[in-house]
Amino acid sequence: MLSRFCKMFLATALLLGLLACKDANDLQLSSVTTAPVPVAPTKPAPDDKKKTIALVMKTLTNPFFIAMEQGARRAERQLGVQLQVKVAAQETSIEQQIQIVDDLISAKVDALVIAPGDSQRLVPVLKRAADAGIKLVNLDNRLDPQTVAQAGLAPIPFLSVDNEKAAYAAAQWLAKEARPGTQAIVLEGIRSADNARQRQQGAKRALADNPAVQLVASESAHWKIDEGYSVTRELLTRHPRVQLIYAANDMMALGAIQYLQEKGLGDVKVGGYDAIDDAVAEVRKGRLSVTVDQQAAEQGFQGMMLAHRLLAGDKVPLVTLVDVQLVTASTSSLP
Repeated sequence: MLSRFCKMFLATALLLGLLACKDANDLQLSSVTTAPVPVAPTKPAPDDKKKTIALVMKTLTNPFFIAMEQGARRAERQLGVQLQVKVAAQETSIEQQIQIVDDLISAKVDALVIAPGDSQRLVPVLKRAADAGIKLVNLDNRLDPQTVAQAGLAPIPFLSVDNEKAAYAAAQWLAKEARPGTQAIVLEGIRSADNARQRQQGAKRALADNPAVQLVASESAHWKIDEGYSVTRELLTRHPRVQLIYAANDMMALGAIQYLQEKGLGDVKVGGYDAIDDAVAEVRKGRLSVTVDQQAAEQGFQGMMLAHRLLAGDKVPLVTLVDVQLVTASTSSLP
C-alpha cells in the first residue's frame, strides 16, 4: 500500500503572483496563487458548550485524505472543539457517504465539513442536515450549485483549489517538450464529481493548446490505482504510440507507472495531481514528470476554521481557494 502522505510544501500567499522555490533535493515548487485562505475566528462560539464538528471524507485509502484529516486535527486542538472524522470505504462509495451524513444528523453534530464523492447525489441529505440546524462547509469537490438551488438549500461555503487552472499548468508542463505527432491520453476521475471535470477540462485545454500533441483518448479510472493500471493497459493496447499520460490524481498516475514499468515503457511521460508521498518519490526517481500539491492538510485546517466561524455567527466567503504548487524535478513556470 502507499506510504504516509509526504510533508506538504506550503506556498506563500501572494495575490495574483507566481513563486518558484527549490529544496535540497532539487524538486521545484511553482505556485498558482489564488484568494487568501480564511483566518481563524476572532470570537468564540456563542455558548460555552464544546462544539462538535464532523469531517466527512471520501476514503482513507488515498493519502490525500489522511493529510486532510491531519490538518483538521490541528484545527481541533487550536479551537478546542470535538472533531468526528467519518469516511466511506472507497471514493466511489456514494451511498455510504449519504448514510454517514444521515447518521451525523441523528447524532446532532453542530457543523459538518464534507468532501463529497459526488457533486449532486449528496445534496438531498445535506439539505436535511441544514434543516436540522447543522452548519455546512464544502471541501475539495464542489457541490453542483444548480442542484443545491433546486433543492432549496442556501449556498454552502466552498473551500478548495482552482482545479482547472492547476491541471492546465501540470499538463502544460508534461507536454512542453513534445515533438510533432505526440499522442496523449487522459485518465479522468469520477465524472459526476466537479473536481474531476475541472481537472479533465484543464488538462485537455493544455494539450489542445500544444500543436505538437494529439489527444487520442480520455477515460475514467475512478481515482483508483488499480483502475489506473487497467485503463492504461487498455488504452495503450489500442494506442501503442502514446507518449504522454495525464492522470487527474496520483493514485491513477501510480497505477499507470506500474503498468509502464512492467512493460518496459519508461519513455512514456506521466503527470499526476495531489503530491502524495509515493508520487513525490516517483518524481525524484524520474518516473513521474509532474504532480500538483493542493495542500490537503491546509484544506482540512481551513475547512474547520470556516465551520467554527459559522458556529460563531460570522459571515464567511462563499468561495475560498487555496494555493497550489507544481512539484517537478526541474525549474518550472506557470501561465
